[in-house]
Amino acid sequence: MLGLCLGLAFCFGRLGPAHAADDGFTRFVASLWPDAEKAGVTRATFETQTRDLKPDYKLPDLILPGRPKTGAPSQAEFVQVPADYVKEARIARLAVDGQQLASKYHDTLAAIERRFGVPGTIILAIWGRETDYGRYQLPYDGLTVLATQAYVGRRKDQYRNEFIEALKLIQHGDVTRKGLRTSWGGATGLTQFLPSELAKHGVDFDKDGHINIWTSVPDALASAAQQLVNKGWQRGIRWAYEVKAPPRADCTEGVPEVTKPLGEWLREGFVPVRGRQLSAAEKATPASLLQVEGIYGPSFLVTKNYFVIKEYNFSDLYVLFVGHLSDRMNDGQPFATPWSASSQLRTTDVEAMQKKLTEIGLYADKIDGKAGMLTRAALGAYQKRAGLKVDCWPSESVLRAMQTGR
Repeated sequence: MLGLCLGLAFCFGRLGPAHAADDGFTRFVASLWPDAEKAGVTRATFETQTRDLKPDYKLPDLILPGRPKTGAPSQAEFVQVPADYVKEARIARLAVDGQQLASKYHDTLAAIERRFGVPGTIILAIWGRETDYGRYQLPYDGLTVLATQAYVGRRKDQYRNEFIEALKLIQHGDVTRKGLRTSWGGATGLTQFLPSELAKHGVDFDKDGHINIWTSVPDALASAAQQLVNKGWQRGIRWAYEVKAPPRADCTEGVPEVTKPLGEWLREGFVPVRGRQLSAAEKATPASLLQVEGIYGPSFLVTKNYFVIKEYNFSDLYVLFVGHLSDRMNDGQPFATPWSASSQLRTTDVEAMQKKLTEIGLYADKIDGKAGMLTRAALGAYQKRAGLKVDCWPSESVLRAMQTGR
């Protein structure tokens, strides 16, 4: 491998990106054959699908000699304020489209819910968020993405496996090479699966002998439902309840580790919006507090199923989008409390906050510049210690306080 690395550096240094060490890439792809064979890929499939395969060095999240690290592109759910991510106009449009699709696929969705216990509107909302109900055309050739990421990406070992799993999909006839279009990260199909996730959770719901999440809506929706079930989905439980928080509520409790029955939260002064009445079974359901804008904007009591959806995309805003879109297909009402934040700190500023919080022992999670539940709670703990207003929101004023050693 040292020779390959030296060759790669030479090619980038002398020939430029257009020639991008294709010989080294070709040798690398050939080196994957033993693992592919062990996984059940035939020699004919391997040679046919890798012949003339070329890397795409314009992809993000690569480590290339002579080039600065770019990392993954900023995901909207981590850099946009909630009002921009859970945009009302988009939610309203997708809800109307979702209602039409719920009618079109009524029998399929009913069968999926009977089998898996996942409401049809939740699965439709995932489809709507991931590919705009199939209207969004994924831009990349899948094998090119997976092989390039396996060669010079930051997560090489993961993508070696994804590349081999993609070959197996093609070999089995689930998808053609032309049909295997992906995101830059290798996710594919109407409901956006990595090949290895499809291998774990894919369902041939239309019984045609293939797991086809690219053109078979039943397979795509059932596979999404199966993934949720495999990750712990609980039948008959809502994803979340919007509530009005009492003035004395402690936003630092907004972490998964602080879980209480919904009835206990209600006794502490949290009130379901719009006069919603909870049954005895609902009041016994464990829930955690979620305030994605700190004490500002809507508050939610979220159940285990909230965190299951979060396994699909590790972002609170993503889950809020999916859960809210599902609700809108049913009752058509927006959040009762409007969003408040108009600006979001830069990723580098949030990283600086996380580093400071780590130094003083209030934070022990990833330094990633994303103001998730644990970061917000740690900020609230810092605000308590520093004698600041406790709002659990990463603002310029809190950053300045940290920089001045307060």
